[in-house]
Amino acid sequence: MSSINQYLSLAEFESIVFGSNKVEVSVEVLERVKQSFDFLKVFSENKIIYGVNTGFGPMAQYRVEDKDRIQLQYNLIRSHSSGTGKPLSPIFVKSAILARLNTLSLGNSGVHESVIHLMKEFINRDITPLIFEHGGVGASGDLVQLAHLALVLIGEGEVFYKGERRKTEEVFAIEGLKPINVEIREGLALMNGTSVMTGIGVVNVVNAKKLLNWSLKFSAAINEVVRVYDDHLSAELNNTKLHKGQQEIAQRMREHIKDSKLVRKREEHLYSGENQETIFKEKVQEYYSLRCVPQILGPVLDTINETALVLENEINSANDNPIVDVKNQQVYHGGNFHGDYISLEMDKLRLVITKLSMLGERQLNYLMNSKINELLPPFTNLGKLGFNFGLQGVQFTAVSTTAENQMLSNSMYVHSIPNNNDNQDIVSMGTNAAVLTAKVVENAFEVLAIEAMAIVQAIDALNYKDEVSSGTRKIYDDIRAILPVFSEDKAMYPYVQAVKEYLMQ
Repeated sequence: MSSINQYLSLAEFESIVFGSNKVEVSVEVLERVKQSFDFLKVFSENKIIYGVNTGFGPMAQYRVEDKDRIQLQYNLIRSHSSGTGKPLSPIFVKSAILARLNTLSLGNSGVHESVIHLMKEFINRDITPLIFEHGGVGASGDLVQLAHLALVLIGEGEVFYKGERRKTEEVFAIEGLKPINVEIREGLALMNGTSVMTGIGVVNVVNAKKLLNWSLKFSAAINEVVRVYDDHLSAELNNTKLHKGQQEIAQRMREHIKDSKLVRKREEHLYSGENQETIFKEKVQEYYSLRCVPQILGPVLDTINETALVLENEINSANDNPIVDVKNQQVYHGGNFHGDYISLEMDKLRLVITKLSMLGERQLNYLMNSKINELLPPFTNLGKLGFNFGLQGVQFTAVSTTAENQMLSNSMYVHSIPNNNDNQDIVSMGTNAAVLTAKVVENAFEVLAIEAMAIVQAIDALNYKDEVSSGTRKIYDDIRAILPVFSEDKAMYPYVQAVKEYLMQ
């Protein structure tokens, strides 16, 4: 059981979204939320407060009569429940709900405590509000996507429940749940914020870490297969470059290959003084996709770590407008809902994961192309050359998918389009950035799945399975449990999917 209290670490957040941990809300949080609600109710009685007794956006110049205040919130929720495209996956929605729950729990939003209770139940009972990919521009936060969450909280809209898409009211009846109490600004407080882009972002970071781990291991395995000289991974070389990511990648690769029987020491061969060849049969230095892995994956690691820090800050921030400050007895109007921090990080993450997929594709090409590796049969084909095709077909898939990643890696952060009667004259496009990053991440798993298949084929082609490191041997055994050694041609798509699922675990 994880308690929402003061500060929710990213590790705790992930344990709820990906694990079986349930959410409990502390007494301190409920008291904080109640104080915020009670203060705002009194404070707003004789003042003009945006979204309490005014219209929204460019319509804020119009006063809303006291008798219409509650209906105003319902109008906002219903009118902005206008998303389109594919529904967000349940894991993205669960993460978004938790992000919203945590920010509302800070006591800066003036919401009724029923909001906190019901959102907690959605997480704990696996009730997934229907939220679409397309809609928000990430300026007043994820207005459209969060409107769909709010729509379910008021008992309307649709949810996914036990594998079925159903009317919210039906699921509430089954689970004995009641809609939230809308009293002051529950609609606006739920919708003004960065929680959807942030929630998707957390999932993206978790998956990016998995991708990096696999890319590092596959890179090490290929270095073993081609029997590299290991000085390009040495601490002595990599520590002359003062980037933590590069140093850590090199260190982790050294750890991976430490018990390999295949990697070689340069001083035992090229530095021995015994080589008299005029033209060297073996490469003095490997291709960049093998030799420069610490320099390529180092920035990926550093970017993932920086993105994780920004996301942890965001889930613990008040990203609402206006901000209710009980301590100073004041309400502040501003722009904490603007999503530029997350948008930029999603762009950066998308760029580095695209580069990671490009590295995987180039390493795959190295294994496929007998003319450059000078070790393996074309396409790691264990059958009859000319008659069988090995992994020739799946290489096309990896290249195609990598090309899509390259196209998708263009920035959303700089693609602002003014809208909302130009009230939102510069926007973040943060949710679009997060959704595109999720696509790039999934694509990268497909590329690495194909690379993994090629690595195990290469190991068998060279009969190296008993000479590779223990880390590579585990990869070999696990992948071979999914894709047995093959020489005859067969439909490969089920194996690609199964290996991809293994990598995503």
